[in-house]
Amino acid sequence: MPDDLTPAEVGMWQAFRNGSRYKLSTGNPLVDDPHGVYHWGEERSVRARVICMLMLAGPPALDGRVSAIKLTGVRVTGYLDVAGGTVTPYVEMKDCRFEKEVLLPETRFTTLRLSNCSIPRLEATRLHTEGDLHLPRCRVHRGIRLCDARIGTDLLLSQAVVHHDRNDRTIDADGLSVGQDLQAELIESYGEFRMRGAKVGVSLSLRGSRLLNEAGKYALNAPQLTVERSLYLTPAAVSDPMYTAGATPAHGTRVQHFECRGGIRLDDGRFADAIDLDRARLYMGEEHQLALRRVHTSELRFLGERPQGGKVVLSGAKVTNLRDASASWPGPGHLEMNGFAYDNLIPVDRFPLSERLAWVEAATPEYNPEPYERLASVLRATGEDSEAREVLLAKQRRRRQTLPLAGKLWGYAQDWMVAYGYRPGRAALWMAVLWALGGWVFSYYEPEEMRIGEGPAYNSVIHTLDLILPVINLGQEGHWRMAGGWQWLASSLILLGWVLATTVAAGVSRVLRRG
Repeated sequence: MPDDLTPAEVGMWQAFRNGSRYKLSTGNPLVDDPHGVYHWGEERSVRARVICMLMLAGPPALDGRVSAIKLTGVRVTGYLDVAGGTVTPYVEMKDCRFEKEVLLPETRFTTLRLSNCSIPRLEATRLHTEGDLHLPRCRVHRGIRLCDARIGTDLLLSQAVVHHDRNDRTIDADGLSVGQDLQAELIESYGEFRMRGAKVGVSLSLRGSRLLNEAGKYALNAPQLTVERSLYLTPAAVSDPMYTAGATPAHGTRVQHFECRGGIRLDDGRFADAIDLDRARLYMGEEHQLALRRVHTSELRFLGERPQGGKVVLSGAKVTNLRDASASWPGPGHLEMNGFAYDNLIPVDRFPLSERLAWVEAATPEYNPEPYERLASVLRATGEDSEAREVLLAKQRRRRQTLPLAGKLWGYAQDWMVAYGYRPGRAALWMAVLWALGGWVFSYYEPEEMRIGEGPAYNSVIHTLDLILPVINLGQEGHWRMAGGWQWLASSLILLGWVLATTVAAGVSRVLRRG
């Protein structure tokens, strides 16, 4: 034992050898609050240098005991710096106040637990733990750096309050690898939470958390994030003063919603089970995005409150199940989903086709056929053929808006007469109406034969049908001379017959292509 130890440090040294907890708390919750205003004097202080000695080269444990650093209510003075070292003892510090930064870059731990501690800054680049890293309820004033860290089992950040560093980052965890769960529930992040290229072995939970970075571009910046199970941006059950971790809370439980003020970037991410946005609250400026470009997941649960401002971008994303609600999607100009592929639609509330078409239209401020064709394909795969035809009809009507005047007029004619071939029954009805009217009108007219004695007997009904049906010859057309207004009528029937036949042929060709 060094000769210069203070009485508090002597007690800590002995507790280390015994593997017991060393407490310097007073028992008064207000005084013992590490985040409070009460001053902790020398009687509660230990030097960080002495803790480092115990971590790296502490004395042997007493017989039958396991040495460990277990501190409660301690004020740590100086820099706790074990950079590059290997810490064998178990380390757990609760309700402690660090006066200087905690420096753990390239350090190896078995397990490290810092609970409800006040920390100016935690620097832990390429930290390696065989077990857990726990930082619940800690308050970190100038950010946490975990770039390329390797956490063997769980990373626990729940209820932490983290303020940004000089780069406006709160938790900088690019390249982080977590063997099992990353639980960051009910945290408060005042800056950019950054996880570029991070990997989580089971699930990543941000239930009930508040991510605040309205001045910056992203509150959560995690492109190329890989999560082997699910990402939860959902409510958390709250019970005073602790929290209830785990499953999304049942109805009726007091909850805190996930809230993000700023952008979220998950581009190119892989989420094996789901991205869950149930009841999420997103507040974004015009420059912010919920960016889900090219993400892959089995299920996207887009069930949050309608985003306030910003844009939702799903371009190139691939989803097996899209579970959504009409009230969750933003309006025109705030949704982008070119190349968004989904196999199944699972609306949780009433989502009529008219609103689903408005959803597609909101995503295509300029005409794009792909979202319509994707929706029609999914509806057809589930047996909703009539709704699929309505979607394709809506696509043609939307396309018509981009055509020149002649194309628009031809489009209106096709729509009015046969709905672009998607309602073939309408063509048969028009043919029947024209046939009946023409046969009735021509029954009052006796045309002259063009070659006397060579043609068939005049029949107004068959003659009208011969005019209406193009290509097919029933033996009446070409044998009778029409004059005056009757000639105009016959020409009109021929023209209308061609229009009907062309639009029906177009509809049939679409059916064949779909087949």
